[in-house]
Order: sequence, then structure tokens, then C-alpha cells
Amino acid sequence: MLRNLLVILADGEFHSGEELGAQLGVTRAAVWKQLKKLEALNIPLSSVKGKGYRLSDAIELLDQSIIEEKVEGRLDCLEVLLNTDSTNSYLLDKASDHMGKRYAVLAEKQESGRGRRGRTWVSPFGKNIYLSMLWSFSGGIGSLEGLSLVIAIAVERALTDLGVDDAKLKWPNDVYLNNKKLAGILLEVSGEYSGHCQVVIGIGLNIKLSDYDAESIDQPWAQLSEYLGNVDRNTIAATMISHLIKAVEQFDKEGFKSFKDYWVSRDAFINQEVDLILPNKTRSGIAKGINTKGEFLLQTDLGLEIINAGELSLRLKNAPLD
Repeated sequence: MLRNLLVILADGEFHSGEELGAQLGVTRAAVWKQLKKLEALNIPLSSVKGKGYRLSDAIELLDQSIIEEKVEGRLDCLEVLLNTDSTNSYLLDKASDHMGKRYAVLAEKQESGRGRRGRTWVSPFGKNIYLSMLWSFSGGIGSLEGLSLVIAIAVERALTDLGVDDAKLKWPNDVYLNNKKLAGILLEVSGEYSGHCQVVIGIGLNIKLSDYDAESIDQPWAQLSEYLGNVDRNTIAATMISHLIKAVEQFDKEGFKSFKDYWVSRDAFINQEVDLILPNKTRSGIAKGINTKGEFLLQTDLGLEIINAGELSLRLKNAPLD
């Protein structure tokens, strides 16, 4: 019933309790209980005596049937959740029962969205894209070198399809727009090093954030609403899933090598002075792109160093720490 209530209120207009009850086929008391649930989700709601209730901002809810119709490529299962702890955690709990399946989950809100290095991904209701996809690989964990970079490429290609031409890639797995973070990626793996394994691919994409939403973000951030016209969230979600499917299928067949030149051509930091922040020290040099394994190349006074992803942060020289 809660989703049906949101569908009615999504237009941002006032709806009386009587009208809501009639459309939902319930009493006004039942409507009131559902409205209280919206408050629990931190969905801004206004009420005016004699007019009724409305959302503070009109929203576009994600629609499973619309997204499935728009997705290109094989997708075995798609779920759209109103609220979850995190879409990655949700799929990790289901992974063992869906071996070999391509299973995607979207949520309107995450209570505990996760980013790299234990960070929280800000996830307000109905504003952004919170997407996770389960994918199985027969080559084992050892065959996944460069996968996170491939996912970033898939997101960048989806954005290009949607009309955003200036997105760049930041090693190891962020998508930037005008030197600000637009999307982040978190991969979580289970299985054997050389046998069958499963990967949950998590993506957070900023579409529209209020100043209040962004209070806890401690780095420069971008949002898609500033660069796109009226492209809807369902189209964005379907386009991202389609490009994910295409990119991961290519990676599964060819590995990362076939993506390397494309990544370098869209590298946000190529040939610029950078700081590599490690747990116990900072290493500085010139960013020289990546190799065919997806490892970062840093030119220092000691020569060309090869850096593997891990507990580190890469930033432009003298830029705010990300």
C-alpha cells in the first residue's frame, strides 16, 4: 500500500485524506498510518488543513516494468525496492541461491549505503540511482583484474548515451564530471580464487541532491540534474543496466586488455601531478594512466611505479582529500 500511496503523491500536488482513502480502498485512519511510514523514510511531507497532503517535491518513482522494457541484453531478475539497508548487502544475502543468474536490484533509498574504504554513500529517497548487480564468473577471483575499471567505463558510456559528453574516469573506479565525483563503484566478491565466483557490482549515481542531503559529503560532488534536461530516472537506470551487461560480457570474454586504451582516453588525471594517499604515507608524482591489468602507473623520481588498488586515495596535487 505504501508504494501505491507514493504513486498518488508523486505529482507533488495536494490530496485529501478522503481522496487518498478512496483511491487506495482503505479508511482515512489507514491512510494516516501509511503517511507516518513516509516520515520514517525521511520523505518530506506537507499537510495543510482543508487541502490535504503532498510531498514537498514531486518525485519520479522507479518502475520495474518500464525499466525491464528498456533494458537491452539478458537480465534474469530485476527488483525495485522502496528501502533497504544497502543494495549490495541485499544481493550478497541472496547470491548463493542465484548462481549463474544476472540479478539486478534498485532501491529508492538506502539506510546504510556503502562506498569504498568503509565510507557511507548518501542515499536519500527517490533522488538518485542505487543499483547493484550480481554476476557469476567461471574463471574465479583471479580473473577479475580490472573489472572495477570496466564498470566505471560502462557508467561513463551510459552517461554519454544520455547526453553527458564530459564525464571522466578516476582510478580505480569513480566517474567524475567537472573534477567532481558523480558516481562511485563498490565490488564485493565471494567464491574461489581459481574456481567459480560471484561478484556484486554496486553503483551509486548522483542525480539530484539538496544541500541538506549533501551535508555529510566530504569531497567535491556533482549531480546529473545540473547537466541533463528531463531524462527520467527509469531511462537512466535502464541505460546503466544495459551498458553494464554489454561491458561485463565483453570483459568475461576478453579480460581488461581490450578496455585499456578507452580508459586512458578518458582518464581524468592523465599526465597531471597527483598525490597517492596510503594508510601511512603519501606518494607524489605524475599520473601516467594504467597498464593492461588495470594497475595505476605513477611517474616518480624513482621511475615508473605500478600501484595496485587497495586502501588508498588518489587526488590531484594540492586538491582536497577525497
